Amino acid sequence: MTDSSRDADDAAAWLPLEHRRDGRIGVAERLALNRTGSFEWDLDARTVDVDEAGLLVFGMDTAAFHAAPAAVFDRLDATDRTRLETTIEEAISGGSSSYSVHFQVPLEDGTRQWTHVQARILRSEDGRAHRVVGVVRDATAEVTHSAFVLDMEKRRRRQTSIVERTTAAMSRAVTVDDVTAALTGPGGLVGIGADGLALGLVEDSSLRIVTLSGDSVEVLEGLGSGQLDATLPLGDTILSGRPRFITSLGSLIRRYPVLEPHIGELNFHAVAYLPLIAQARSLGGLALFYRDRTVFNADERILCLGLAAIVAQSLQRAMLFDEEREFARGLQSAMLPRRIQEIEGGEIAVRYHAAWSGREVGGDWYDVITLPRGRIGVAVGDVQGHDTHAAAIMGQLRIALRAYAAEGHPPATVLARASRFLAELDTDRFATSTYAQVDLATGAVRVARAGHFGPLIRHTDGRVGVPQVRGGLPLGISSDFEDEEYPETRLDLVPGESLVLYTDGLVEEPGADVDSGVAALIHEVGDGPDGAEALADHLSDRLWEKWGSGDDVALLVLRRSPDLGSPQAPRLHQYVHQADPQGLSEARSIVRQALTNWDLAALADDAELVTGELLVNVLLHTEGGAVLTLEVLPEPVRRVRLSVQDRSNVWPRRRTPGETSTSGRGLLLLDAVAERWGIEPRGEGKAVWCEIGPAS
Repeated sequence: MTDSSRDADDAAAWLPLEHRRDGRIGVAERLALNRTGSFEWDLDARTVDVDEAGLLVFGMDTAAFHAAPAAVFDRLDATDRTRLETTIEEAISGGSSSYSVHFQVPLEDGTRQWTHVQARILRSEDGRAHRVVGVVRDATAEVTHSAFVLDMEKRRRRQTSIVERTTAAMSRAVTVDDVTAALTGPGGLVGIGADGLALGLVEDSSLRIVTLSGDSVEVLEGLGSGQLDATLPLGDTILSGRPRFITSLGSLIRRYPVLEPHIGELNFHAVAYLPLIAQARSLGGLALFYRDRTVFNADERILCLGLAAIVAQSLQRAMLFDEEREFARGLQSAMLPRRIQEIEGGEIAVRYHAAWSGREVGGDWYDVITLPRGRIGVAVGDVQGHDTHAAAIMGQLRIALRAYAAEGHPPATVLARASRFLAELDTDRFATSTYAQVDLATGAVRVARAGHFGPLIRHTDGRVGVPQVRGGLPLGISSDFEDEEYPETRLDLVPGESLVLYTDGLVEEPGADVDSGVAALIHEVGDGPDGAEALADHLSDRLWEKWGSGDDVALLVLRRSPDLGSPQAPRLHQYVHQADPQGLSEARSIVRQALTNWDLAALADDAELVTGELLVNVLLHTEGGAVLTLEVLPEPVRRVRLSVQDRSNVWPRRRTPGETSTSGRGLLLLDAVAERWGIEPRGEGKAVWCEIGPAS
C-alpha cells in the first residue's frame, strides 16, 4: 500500500483541492491527521497500551478496552488479521527495526475503515525484540484517493491503448475494404471498446451502409441505406455534423420514433453516433454500440470523437486510393484487347491482374492475333517500370508487334522489328516478350522469345513440358547492341495439349528465388484442369493470391481441341521431345496402358515394340521431336493404327544389316510385326504408320 501512497503523491496535480499534497492541507487530510493515535506493545508482558486517539481509530470503546493484544486482532477479518500478524512476525523474526502495514477495520455502522500502522521494534543488546512502539491512523481517505488516481490512470492507459491500436490498424488499411476489415475483423470491436458498430458512407447525397458487426446490430441492416434521412440517427448525425450520445433505449426512441418497431430486437443500451469528417468533407457516419454502458463521461466522449477522426482520415485515404486504382485499371484495360476472338480448333483464355499500387500502372500485356493461312499469333510481354509511361510504351509496343505479326512475318522477324520500333521511341525503357505462331490444324508451333520466360506445355496426361526455347536480348536493348537475332524453336501441340504463356508476376515470390516460383507454376499447371478457362482460373487463384499483389500478371492459355475419337474408335496423341530422355519410355507405357483400357491388351507387346523402334528412328536420325498417334480401327476387324510423324523429309529405307550390325533392322521388324505399313508425306515432314491386328 505504500506504493499506492506514492502513486497518489505523484498524481497530486490530478486531485481536487481538498486532496492536494503540495503543502496546503485540505479538509480530508485534516480529518485524517485528527484521527491518529499511538500505542506501546510490551512483548515480554504481552500487553499493549493504546491511547484514546488510537482506540478511536480502531473503533473501540475506552472503557471496554483491556490491554491484551487480542483485543485488537480479534476485531479484524481473517484476511486482514493474517496480513497484520504475518507482517509483524516477519519483521520481528527477520531482524527488522520497523514495519508498516495497511488493513481494514470493521466499524459498528457496518462500514470498513482502512487503517495504517507504522511501528518501530526495540531490541536488547543481543538483538531480541522486547518492545514495539508506533502510530496508528485512519488511512481511508488516502487509500480511497489513491485508488481513484490509480483507476483514473488505468482508464487513461486503456484509452491510450485503444487509440494506439486503432491508429496502427488504420495505418495498414489501404482500401475501403481494408478499413472495414480492420474495424470488424478479429480484435476490431474489442480494440475500440465497443460491442457492435455500423459504418455508412455518403455516395452522391445517399447513404450506403457498408458494414454491420456485433450482436443484434444486423436488425438495422435495412435502416439507413438510401437517401439521407434525418429521422434516422446515422442520417441525422451526418446531416447535422454533430455527434449523438444515447444512453438508453428510451431516449433513442424519443429522439427517433421510427426505430420503435425494432426496439425489442436490440441488445444494447447505449450508442454513440459519430460523423466522419475529413478536410471539411462529410464521408459518412460511424455508430458504436455498448451493452453495459449507461453514461458517456467527458473522457469517453473525447475518445469516441478521436476514434471517429482516425477512421475518417483512413477512409479518405482509402477512398482516394480506390479511385486511383480504378483509374489505373481503366487505363490498362483500355490498352489491352477488349475481346478475345473464338478460334477454330482450340480455345484461348487470358487473365490480367493489376498490382495494388494506386496510380502505378504496370506494363504487362497479352495479345491474340489472327494470321494468314488460318494460323494465330499469341504473345505476352512486360515493359520495364510501373508507371503511366510504362503503360503508354506498352500500348504502342503491343500495337506495333500486332501489326508486324499480322503481316505474316515469322516470330524472329516480328520480335526484331518490335525491338527496332522500341529503340526508336523517345524512351529509355526496354521490354521482354514471348511470341508464338500456332497452326491448330497441324499443331505446329514456332516460338521466339526476347529476354522473357519460355512457354510451358501441358500434355494430355497432365505432365508439364518445359521446352528449351532459345532466346535473344530484351526488346530495345537488342537494337542498341545491334544484336536483333531471335532464333525460333519448333514445337508440336498435339490435340488436347495446352500452351501456357505468362509474365514474371505469376512466378515471383517476394524474398524467394524465381526458380521456386517457376517450379510452383509447373506443379499447378500439372494439377490443374484440362480446359483453358478452367486452367487459367486455377492458376490465377492459386498463384496470384499466393505471391501477393506487388506486380502485374498477364497469363495466356491456348489449348488445342482434343481428338478423342469415339467409344468404338478411341484415339490418343503424344508429343515426344528430342531433348526429353524420359519421353521414349513414357510413350511406350502410354501405348500399353491405352490398349489395356481399350480391351486390346493382346496387341500391347507388338504395339509397344513398334512404338520404340519408330520413335528411336526419329530421335536419332532427325533434328526434332515426334508426334505419336495411336487409334483403333473398328472395321472390318478391330485393330490398331500407330503413326509417328516428324519434320524430316528424308524417308527411311530398308537395309540388309550384317550379323554384327547394331542398326538397320527397324523396317524389317516393322514388316514382320505389322499387317501393313507405309510412309506418307505430311506438310513439312512425313509420317510412318502401321496397322497391328489380332493373330489370325
